[in-house]
Amino acid sequence: MSTARFDELAFPADLHYLVAHQVWVRLAPDGTATVGVTSLGIALAGEIYMCRAKAVGTAIEQGKSVAVVELAKSIVSVKSPLSGTVVEINPRLPESPEMVHVDPYGEGWIARIRPEALERERVALLHGEGVRAAMADHARLHRID
Repeated sequence: MSTARFDELAFPADLHYLVAHQVWVRLAPDGTATVGVTSLGIALAGEIYMCRAKAVGTAIEQGKSVAVVELAKSIVSVKSPLSGTVVEINPRLPESPEMVHVDPYGEGWIARIRPEALERERVALLHGEGVRAAMADHARLHRID
């Protein structure tokens, strides 16, 4: 686990969060959605040594794997905040998987998907007011100060 303090973690206001799985989604005007891991998710997981997203064209379900990351002592599945089809994967991650934890909301994005049930699934995502409080509760559960 990282030594990050909760008050040092960022949760950009323009994103939607699936708090239970510590993933985010940024909705784009073209109808696609970029997904990645939250800064709290990174603090809980620690350094990422490998990140392999599902292939372009793969259908994924909300709460199911969109990628696999290798950590110091384990390999874990990154859950998708939305159902859809993978339309692009971050081409930098095979050579620079550390981007996921260095810049989780920017260059460290994992995949872009074309959502298939956005309006129905959006109710499971947290956005705006309440994000920081929900993240703080999650952090306390996992003993992050």
